[in-house]
Amino acid sequence: MTQLSERMRALVQPHLAEIEPYDPAFTPCDINLSANENTYPLPEGVREAVDEALAATPLNRYPDPMSNDLRDELAAWHGVVRENVCVGNGGDELLYNFLLAFGGAGRTLLTCPPDFSEYAFFASLTQTAVERVWRDEATYGLRCEELLAAAVQADLVILTSPNNPTGDVLSIDLAREVCAACPGLVMVDEAYGEFADEGTSVECLLGECDNLVVLHTLSKAFGEAGIRCGYVLAAPDVIEAFAAIRQIYSVNVLTQAAALTAVRKREAFAPVIETIRSERERLLSGLRALTEPLAPQGAVWAGQGNFLLVRLPQASVVRQRLRDEFSILVRDFSYAPGLEDCLRITVGMPEENDAVLDALKTILAE
Repeated sequence: MTQLSERMRALVQPHLAEIEPYDPAFTPCDINLSANENTYPLPEGVREAVDEALAATPLNRYPDPMSNDLRDELAAWHGVVRENVCVGNGGDELLYNFLLAFGGAGRTLLTCPPDFSEYAFFASLTQTAVERVWRDEATYGLRCEELLAAAVQADLVILTSPNNPTGDVLSIDLAREVCAACPGLVMVDEAYGEFADEGTSVECLLGECDNLVVLHTLSKAFGEAGIRCGYVLAAPDVIEAFAAIRQIYSVNVLTQAAALTAVRKREAFAPVIETIRSERERLLSGLRALTEPLAPQGAVWAGQGNFLLVRLPQASVVRQRLRDEFSILVRDFSYAPGLEDCLRITVGMPEENDAVLDALKTILAE
């Protein structure tokens, strides 16, 4: 990753001198299965409705700073009120604002890696200390007793459901226990929640756990990664804190218009989501057929996101060959602690999934 120059290291705040920016490791390719995007086109009629909304949106006025029309639509969808919703410039802005508002020097964030690296990165930007309860080395399941014991001492907790990159889902009962244990706020990142089984969202706890924050995005299931729109659901006073520290006008008029249209037409995405879930199971079977002869060096973990985690011998070499010989990009996690020789593969369209399976079959046969 790129590091700051010596001159910049001397000029930035001391705690930022060794910072390494988030690197998605993107290179041009024919098939990109590295970023957990929804690779399907928008459903019929949705793109046309989005284009119409964009064309009707004035550009000479500042956006509604709180995205209130969108908040109202999201609130109606989730069965809450406007005061329970805050919209942001992607889930990333809301993650950062969570740590900016409630973390900081002298406070501690608890995470359960392997998980989304941005949690620790944003913590470092806000001078928030990070405590970790590592997942089980074999199953990547949460170590529940250790998590609950650590939550008592934490100011903040972030858990992911389904977890990126392992794909497992947080149980509602455990989420409730973590909220009861933690004296501060608990965020559950449900960026991939639409791909999980029905009834797995922890939103049902919002009424009883006033320290729970649930994060959502339109980047994944709703195929709008390019517009950068996320939102959180939480108690009204938590939302007030998010609103108080946000950058003004961070959600532009075009994003608000496109997001509002997508949310209003959310039912049109249901067949796409179900197809991705079906393709996930097909890709899982195909990958297991390839990796089982390689055990214990090869393995695939079943998950409920739109991606799968796979372990292969010399995974970094496999990733490079997929890119250079087959123009297929997947994410290499070999560098990450606890994820040695692991690749994360986004579930794409059927022809994309076939291409990655055929390419892996050729590479592994050699």
